[in-house]
Amino acid sequence: MKITKSQIEASKNEGTDNISSEERRHFLKMGLAVTGVFAGGTILSAVSTVNKTYACTGDFVEHYPYKPHYSMLINISNCIDCERCKKACAETNDVPSYGFRTTILEREMQHAIGQKREFIPVLCNHCNLPQCTRVCPTKATYKNKENGIVMMDTSKCIGCLSCQMGCPYNARYFHEEKVAVDKCNFCFDTRLSKGKKKTACADACPTGARTFGDMSDPGNFVYQQVHQLEKPVWVLRESAGTKPNVFYTKA
Repeated sequence: MKITKSQIEASKNEGTDNISSEERRHFLKMGLAVTGVFAGGTILSAVSTVNKTYACTGDFVEHYPYKPHYSMLINISNCIDCERCKKACAETNDVPSYGFRTTILEREMQHAIGQKREFIPVLCNHCNLPQCTRVCPTKATYKNKENGIVMMDTSKCIGCLSCQMGCPYNARYFHEEKVAVDKCNFCFDTRLSKGKKKTACADACPTGARTFGDMSDPGNFVYQQVHQLEKPVWVLRESAGTKPNVFYTKA
């Protein structure tokens, strides 16, 4: 029996629970994601997932050999918009009331069943190919060659805001007292360099929405979650080509 296009469209996402974890892994390893099952499970619908999570490619570590390679995984299902992360960040890093190093975006889904809103924490993505460092005329913003953090040298900043305009994530603001651009640096000077293992925002989160980790360590939770194939992991504005080190997932 020939299956029409309309039948295929109507049956998308039906029966996918019948696909075992082992079968799902097999398809994902081939670069395919199952989107539907047709004709009693004898015909599968699959879409390509190649290059969707670039960290899953085998040459990731070779291309970005930072050690440690600081990264963050954000589970948006766990964010409750309590803003403890923002408060902890501001107190730890002396962020003025008009500024921010991290914030929480809100998306409302009017036609969703049950929960109508979701909260999306955002911060500097510490990109592997940052646009901000390319456009800065004084090299005030740069990528640390040892750990991959995108840093600011405020003594070199002339306040031209080129980096702010070049950032695809709107992750910078102008610090009036410092007369320089300011941004998240994963609490490097205030916590990491002093022996702390977590950023202030990750440490303050009561639900575990933010997990700070090391992408150079295969035993690290963030590394394992980004490289697994069972659950979708994505980055913001992938089309910008910056290859961020802040990853997102859902429970």
